[in-house]
Amino acid sequence: MLTTDDLRFFCALASQPSLSATARLLDVTPPSVTQRLQAIEEKLQLKLVNRQGRGMALTEEGQLLAERAQAILAEMEALHIALHEQRDELAGRLRVLAPMGFGSAHVAPLAARFHAQHPGMAVELELSDRPNQRLHEGWDVVIHIGALRDSSLRQQVLARNRRYLCAAPAYLARHGAPRTLEELARHACLALRENEEDATRWKLQPPGASQFRTLRIEPPLASNDGRVIKQWVLDGHGIMQRSEWDVAAELRSGALCQVLPDHALPEADIVALIPAHAQQRPLRTRRFVEYLKQALADPPWLAP
Repeated sequence: MLTTDDLRFFCALASQPSLSATARLLDVTPPSVTQRLQAIEEKLQLKLVNRQGRGMALTEEGQLLAERAQAILAEMEALHIALHEQRDELAGRLRVLAPMGFGSAHVAPLAARFHAQHPGMAVELELSDRPNQRLHEGWDVVIHIGALRDSSLRQQVLARNRRYLCAAPAYLARHGAPRTLEELARHACLALRENEEDATRWKLQPPGASQFRTLRIEPPLASNDGRVIKQWVLDGHGIMQRSEWDVAAELRSGALCQVLPDHALPEADIVALIPAHAQQRPLRTRRFVEYLKQALADPPWLAP
């Protein structure tokens, strides 16, 4: 009779193009993979895999075993989680996607603390500079900043977040502080290329105006990493548009100065995105979102 370990092994094998690739995935030797496969075939008295040069292909029986094994393992995992949730315990794996900068600075330490409180579950945090392109990859929670085009996901606001135009005092001393959008267009405006946003299209609302105006910048420097843009600006290379969570401390210390402070920028609230079928969310997802909301209720970046 097959064991759950046999099923896990065969699912891993079925996901790879060859036995050697399976060995690398499982961090074992290729002969051990071959021996394990032969043992399973002997138990079933069936041929499960055909070798094709350096690759392999599942037989019809192998395909059926892989499909049923995945379903059985998923059902067992769901049962394990349900039993723990009956005792108000968190179990299973929590998959979280977050933006690179905010995720590293704030989500990562909170995820570690959450896991310390619930050691019976696992947390997998992935950081990306383009989370918008990966919203539907089976994440339990996606942390998002700014406007959201996809309406198929529910969102819960975790923290309010404003955007500012910022520059270093040294830059403004050399080039002067712009007073209008026309003057701003003549400055070195640096672009952060992330998500699917048009990084060269800045929107600002002048004082007294009822609508935002669009400024098309021509950035002399651009990057997909907010830390790089921030350091360039701190070094006096230009002006950037950046979130409050990332520049609040520098604005307080004077390392950065706000540019056009009387002009409003679109807000970029920090939200948790979750599947629309909220009633089917596992307990670990609900608890994690609640934990984030409590932790960010008094945003740490606004603390003196």
